[in-house]
Amino acid sequence: MIKPLGSRVLIKMKEGEETTKSGIILAGGAQEKPQIAEVIEVGPGEIVDGKNEVMHVKKGDNVIVSEYSGTKIKYEGENYIIVRQEDILAKVE
Repeated sequence: MIKPLGSRVLIKMKEGEETTKSGIILAGGAQEKPQIAEVIEVGPGEIVDGKNEVMHVKKGDNVIVSEYSGTKIKYEGENYIIVRQEDILAKVE
């Protein structure tokens, strides 16, 4: 398993919708790029100015990330992205 270091977070993008709300099926290129991801693993945080940085997300959270943030990796046939906590814009509840 991949365990992020510092204030990094391992995420997996959620699949995009293939149909619109009205039932129209979208071609691959017409689909919106998903920006909602599931948190798979969370690093321990970092010490900044002598204080331990708090991690604001936990495993299983759904988050919104910047479209081009992070480092894409493939591990055991699955696609993941490692992002810094600062690249996470919001939690989806």
